[in-house]
Amino acid sequence: MAGMAAPWNTFVEGDNLDVLATLADGSFDLVYLDPPYNTGNDFAYRDDFKGLRGTGSAGRHAAWLEFMRPRLAAGHRVLADTGAIFISIDDHEVAHLRLLMDEVYGEANFLAQIVVNLNAKGRQLGRGFATSHEYVLVYAKDAARCVLDASSTTTVMETDFPLVADDGRRYRRLPLRNTNKKFNPLTAPTLHFAVWGDPATGRVATAPFEGAVEVKPVFGDGAPAVWRWSRPRIDERPDDLECRFVQGARGERVDVYQRDWRHPVGGRRKKLRTIWMTEEIGSTDTAVAELKEVVGHVFESPKPTGLIRRILDTMPSDCRVLDYFAGSGTTGHAVALANVADGGRRTCLSVNSAEPTRVGSNAERAGYPTVAAITRARLQAVADQVGGGLS
Repeated sequence: MAGMAAPWNTFVEGDNLDVLATLADGSFDLVYLDPPYNTGNDFAYRDDFKGLRGTGSAGRHAAWLEFMRPRLAAGHRVLADTGAIFISIDDHEVAHLRLLMDEVYGEANFLAQIVVNLNAKGRQLGRGFATSHEYVLVYAKDAARCVLDASSTTTVMETDFPLVADDGRRYRRLPLRNTNKKFNPLTAPTLHFAVWGDPATGRVATAPFEGAVEVKPVFGDGAPAVWRWSRPRIDERPDDLECRFVQGARGERVDVYQRDWRHPVGGRRKKLRTIWMTEEIGSTDTAVAELKEVVGHVFESPKPTGLIRRILDTMPSDCRVLDYFAGSGTTGHAVALANVADGGRRTCLSVNSAEPTRVGSNAERAGYPTVAAITRARLQAVADQVGGGLS
């Protein structure tokens, strides 16, 4: 993983295939890509597509896939066995990219197809629906060894924990009984035992005490069940348990619950859903605004740093990040922000080509002759304002 003295950001200008060829096998833990979308226009990267374009959409799909295949294969080589890749894509190629990723990474290593709401109002131009989403495809190098944690601290809400203890801590009640019927006295006999509880005080113990009643784990239909905790764990954490009256299908009964705290030791994380909303990660509009703040309005559809920071949050805080379609430099920017926020030691290698900016575009008028010049300018501005350096 990255050393303490390493600059957070490194930028290399050049064709990504050429740059990837110089990188060592398994040298990165996380890859994020925002490749050029196939909207029917020529690609920003110059490759030989003779005989592939054909006429109509079939030729364009074939050309785009032929462009992406070697770049994905090269990225697979430099990704660590414990690593993961996230790729942004829209409706034009998501189906084709999914099949290509199954080919390169293996269908068994598919982790998620995330819907990302980057335009809450939806695109109002043209006919048809007002499209408000794109996708992020997520694959592991090896699903069995991948260290990705598909959860985040940022998705935990106070409203998830509606109860307040006497000391002010927020919590929710979870049944101590295992609600999965696969776990029962036959399959988990050591977890089927009686505990004692007092619904008046809430106290729970594994041995009888004054005022307590015996409580055995049962399903809602009265069938015998098992607890989720062992006797020793119940004895170790009595303050995390609560006995109370509950109204069941068969009338009132006494049951035992776990107090699941809002801020447990080690921090609370919540599983990420596969739909990410603008209020959680930002939008194209906020991405334009944050880019404008550092280098000006020079890119039409950058990704918000909030999207990348959510991705970063799924990986260790010292992960080595690679973005070889670096665009405006959002990934490197997000890495710097994440390091400042949590004291992490992430590093990011951003790669971009010297493709000329469009004649008459904001970028050209602002004095940026190439897309790579925008990437470098942003990462330098981030290093100056946020820290972490740039090499």
